[in-house]
Amino acid sequence: MTDIWFAAIISVLAVSAISLIGIFTLSVKTKLLNRALFVFVSFAAGAMLGDAFIHLLPEAVEEKGFTIEVSLSILLGIAILFLVEKVIHWRHCHHTPTEHHVHPFAIMNLLGDSVHNFIDGLIIGASYLVSIPIGIATTIAVILHEIPQEISDFAVLVHGGFTKGKALFLNLVTALVAVLGVVVALLIGFRAESFASLLVPFAAGSFIYISSADLIPEIHKEVRLRKSIVQFIAFLLGIGIMLALLWLE
Repeated sequence: MTDIWFAAIISVLAVSAISLIGIFTLSVKTKLLNRALFVFVSFAAGAMLGDAFIHLLPEAVEEKGFTIEVSLSILLGIAILFLVEKVIHWRHCHHTPTEHHVHPFAIMNLLGDSVHNFIDGLIIGASYLVSIPIGIATTIAVILHEIPQEISDFAVLVHGGFTKGKALFLNLVTALVAVLGVVVALLIGFRAESFASLLVPFAAGSFIYISSADLIPEIHKEVRLRKSIVQFIAFLLGIGIMLALLWLE
């Protein structure tokens, strides 16, 4: 059992390290990064919707079908993020002029991503309980899945008002929530899979809300034809990468 704990923790730390991918932008000038952000946010919207509809929802309905519980879990994810955004908007309406403004969707992205990373940790932990080779294979699949996701998350945080350094730090913090997921999975044993099945559609709902209610309206602020075409291509690329990952799992 010690070997399983060691391998699972090392694996989830490797997955969490992917969140530092944004470090490559630290040397990029802010002006240049801001120009590229409109493309990255479009990519993020596509990747989130692709993740929700191509990965999370099929996984949620694989065993029990599209039940009312799945539907309610999706709606719960949407409803909770709606409530969180309302609270954040209320707070921002009462902030002082000296406070640095961070867009609510950046904060909500941290919440949604934390749930997603916790699920990843549960899945990795549950896989190691089956066998170490299966745990390693699952870790590789999660890493491949996380690379485009973490690029998206970093872009959303920077576009939402965080500095590059703070966005990098917060992305790492949310990624480390996966460690908690592994610990919970190893402590509760094979019941972790059932627990994860409840959270998967919730995470899908949160991603659908963030991408549709927050990121897509941001994308629509760009009205120039050439840049709009680039945005649409980036949006499709985000979906396409999530689709391509099906053949790597």
